[in-house]
Amino acid sequence: MQALRPIPAPLPVLVRLKETVERALEGKPDVVELALVALLAGGHLLIEDVPGVGKTTLARALARSVGGEMRRIQFTSDLLPSDVLGVSVYDQRTGSFAWRQGPIFANVLLADEINRASPRTQSALLEAMNEGQVSADGETRILPEPFFVIATQNTQDFAGTFPLPESQLDRFMLRIRIGYPSAQTEARLLSRAVTDTVADLPCILEPAQLVSLQRQVRRVEIEQSIIDYVLAIVAATRSTPTVALGASTRGTVALGMAARARAMLRGRDFVLVEDVLDLAVPVLAHRIRVAAYADGFTVGRDEAEVAIRELVARIPLPL
Repeated sequence: MQALRPIPAPLPVLVRLKETVERALEGKPDVVELALVALLAGGHLLIEDVPGVGKTTLARALARSVGGEMRRIQFTSDLLPSDVLGVSVYDQRTGSFAWRQGPIFANVLLADEINRASPRTQSALLEAMNEGQVSADGETRILPEPFFVIATQNTQDFAGTFPLPESQLDRFMLRIRIGYPSAQTEARLLSRAVTDTVADLPCILEPAQLVSLQRQVRRVEIEQSIIDYVLAIVAATRSTPTVALGASTRGTVALGMAARARAMLRGRDFVLVEDVLDLAVPVLAHRIRVAAYADGFTVGRDEAEVAIRELVARIPLPL
């Protein structure tokens, strides 16, 4: 067993960050931790659930707490890629075209109800989320650092939604669900006169601090035995008959980075097996597709999540 060692991250800042976001989304500490894992690991976050359980509240709380410039886009069926990326506008005074950047040029982009936009508009985010840049009108423009996309989506059986393609889903490091609050939490919300729990949240981090934390995550140690364990989990998704589409290499890297971020968030400079176990479903489930003929899954539950849990349960833990 490794001895605990101090890490160079400002842990009190991370504690305040977590406490601040939890003030906005009461009773969901595990959900908040997963959201912060995506933030610290330099990934992007997809929040999927039914309307009205706090998806946008969590996204706004994260954006407000980390500072920098935040932009919000309400995705609709008539939204165009230029509404997201920007457009060149002809200036009659100069007789030339001038670039007007879209809301994607921000540190935190809140893509609200992303699956209500058409596939054409959804694809406008692909390059930005993967490479941190936007190509338009023959030019490549670099996005600000840090760049963090928080997308919310309703479940796919809701009216007016377009399922996100696999290439889009794969660019989200984590997919999380919030779920309904407890009766006690709802009772506290009912007793309050204030309905907006985000408006008064303080800014905990500046953009430069967040970038520094993200770089420190990469220095968190992960032993070879745990690397082999991650590789075994991903390989199982590619070789199991009940899974038609296995996890990508991007998913492999994402699971390792997310485990590092969780370790740092919990005050460690090394990854434990429990970090990988707890993150396997939110990191990998949205990246796989269960075969159409697969059966034996619990009715009413996400089949991909069940498949990941079953795969992980069959893989021996590292010694």
